[in-house]
Amino acid sequence: MRAYIDADILIWHLRGKNRARSFIRTIQDGSEYELWIGAMQRAEIVFFMRPDEEKFTTLFLSLFNTAPADQEIIDTAGTLYHKWHPSHGIDIHDAILAATVMQTGGKIYTINQKHYPMPDLIIQQPW
Repeated sequence: MRAYIDADILIWHLRGKNRARSFIRTIQDGSEYELWIGAMQRAEIVFFMRPDEEKFTTLFLSLFNTAPADQEIIDTAGTLYHKWHPSHGIDIHDAILAATVMQTGGKIYTINQKHYPMPDLIIQQPW
């Protein structure tokens, strides 16, 4: 099964938070899941890394497969955004990840469960 890791966990890991590091290590060491991130989660990390963080960040991101965002995913994400943004404040990144998981299967690990109110998704708190 695919385990999609939301950017919040990736950021905590890169900032050296032990909980995030332990979680990534546990998921990585198990054989139950393939590690995935969405295209927008990768963009969040790559766009905001500092030059001196590039080598370590690129190495860290190599642990994950990155799911592309095609036309169907973007169109589905638009529908999700229009439905859930007014009541839950989801952003574009959340909508695209949700649509990606709806298309490819798997579950989303996130600290911000409120960003994924869609009943068709499997959402799990990492710790």
